Amino acid sequence: MAAKSIKNIVQDLLKNADVTIDGNRPWDIQVNNEGFYSRILSDGSLALGESYMDGWWECNAIDQLIDRIIRANLHKKITSTREIIWSLIKTRLMNQQRLSKAFEIGKHHYDIGNDLFINMLDKRMNYSSAYWKNVRTLDDAQEAKLDLTCKKLKLSKGMRVLDIGCGWGSFAIYAAEKFRVSVVGITISKEQVSLVSELHNRLDIEIKLMDYRDLNDKFDRIVSIGMFEHVGHKNHRRFFEVVNRCLNEDGIFLLHTIGGNTSATTTDPWINKYIFPNSLIPSAHQITKASEGLLKLEDWHNFGADYDKTLMSWYANFHKNWQTIKPSYSDRFYRMWKYYLLSCAGSFRAQHNRLWQIVFSKLASQIYYDSVR
Repeated sequence: MAAKSIKNIVQDLLKNADVTIDGNRPWDIQVNNEGFYSRILSDGSLALGESYMDGWWECNAIDQLIDRIIRANLHKKITSTREIIWSLIKTRLMNQQRLSKAFEIGKHHYDIGNDLFINMLDKRMNYSSAYWKNVRTLDDAQEAKLDLTCKKLKLSKGMRVLDIGCGWGSFAIYAAEKFRVSVVGITISKEQVSLVSELHNRLDIEIKLMDYRDLNDKFDRIVSIGMFEHVGHKNHRRFFEVVNRCLNEDGIFLLHTIGGNTSATTTDPWINKYIFPNSLIPSAHQITKASEGLLKLEDWHNFGADYDKTLMSWYANFHKNWQTIKPSYSDRFYRMWKYYLLSCAGSFRAQHNRLWQIVFSKLASQIYYDSVR
């Protein structure tokens, strides 16, 4: 196939999303390498991200570009058959999130440098969507998310709380400070354990480096914020069995997770390779199926649009502070991280990704749960 015809195919596809090659609108693409066209048709979304990292194309507003691509369903029309087949083989034959692989994501993503996250996140180091109702700044929006979460959990002084996937301790510290509860947090990141130990001072907080499957203790409340995306469909049921085992009979569990509109067993190949290996965004069906017969669903809250705004705020901080952290990272890393944050913002804007807070109680519980917004 001639190079010109390959270029025309890509141009025609992009027209469906109102994207023009070498156009002058923020979402238009400027191509620097003519090999871009054949690379995209060969390897789909993986090639789109990799070719940006390699400097083969530019775009002033990647978030707007990805929003348009998703709304036009181009992400389904241009896919790498090779990558899809290999992903399906892996997910069917292997448990990519098995216990022996549990700490891989910590090493690959969360341990790449606390300086990066300090310069990108809010002052409390929340690495999950903020809640922007009636607030204007990232710090305030993350405080609002933590307050909302604590109120949904109906925390009160003296309770024992488990935080599965505690990150840098944002929830644990907030809950211990504001509600005087005792918190046990677990993470698979050594860097997170190190930093939380410096931050929580004399609060009643214990942070452990461990996998959720090794938990075997009792708690009044359990929360998991932005961790379930690493569990994998083969382990969803096991996750809820652990929660059920560790939750007291009158307890409450809150799950804060990114969600997908359809059930999947594989993730985007570029995200899987460069950002979150072995991750999987769960669907509503996968969550309810995994929890059925173990816990009662009390409340389901969607605020996916807030993640778009959160990601744009993270990118603004990352870009603003890049010169501060640049000595520790490469220019290619900058392009990779920029593409990650802005493409994810576009995905939430197109409502391809959702953001849910789901509240559960034990089957035998007699708690009358009032929703909180």
